[in-house]
Amino acid sequence: MEVAVWSIDPAKSALLVVDMQNDFVLEGYPMEVPNARKAIPHIQRLIAASRSLDIPIFYTQHTLTDGAVNSPLEAAYNPKLFEVGMRPGTFGVQVIDDLKPQPEDTVITKYRYNAFHNTLLEPMLKTIRGLNQIDTVIITGTLTEVCCDSTARGAYMRDYKVAFVDDATGGLSEEAEQATFKAMRMFFGRVMNTDAALAEMSA
Repeated sequence: MEVAVWSIDPAKSALLVVDMQNDFVLEGYPMEVPNARKAIPHIQRLIAASRSLDIPIFYTQHTLTDGAVNSPLEAAYNPKLFEVGMRPGTFGVQVIDDLKPQPEDTVITKYRYNAFHNTLLEPMLKTIRGLNQIDTVIITGTLTEVCCDSTARGAYMRDYKVAFVDDATGGLSEEAEQATFKAMRMFFGRVMNTDAALAEMSA
């Protein structure tokens, strides 16, 4: 049984919605992750609670350029990315309508799996509530085992507390998801479901 060494404090937390974009989530789109669709209602609940509690919400948009020159190794491992997927200005790069960002939210363009890598995420987290007031990130989105995992590790390496919401993420397989949850739980943060996260956020 998990022993919680900290709990979610809404005054010191931010919600991260990682890469819930049309190209990843919608059926038939280039990078489709069917399990990401299962996460939508859970993310919606966390977004609604965050809005009511004035928790800042950050959305990430994984983005590639034509030829995928901004991430050549990613495309080398997945060659179709040289031709399709997550291009600026396209429908596919946009966050799905079911989770549409609002004007008060922050949308972070990222070019690597880790949303902290060469983006505005860290400086925004450090200042959005006043200098260094955020110390906890709540991780949701897709892929569980890739961008969510990488971003959670990036947060941990920057001394943020990580709440990894398992049913609010979607991966390519159950096996990949469970391996990620195990590693997260052992080394990088707390793994919890949406009900548990909401209970702490509202306590």
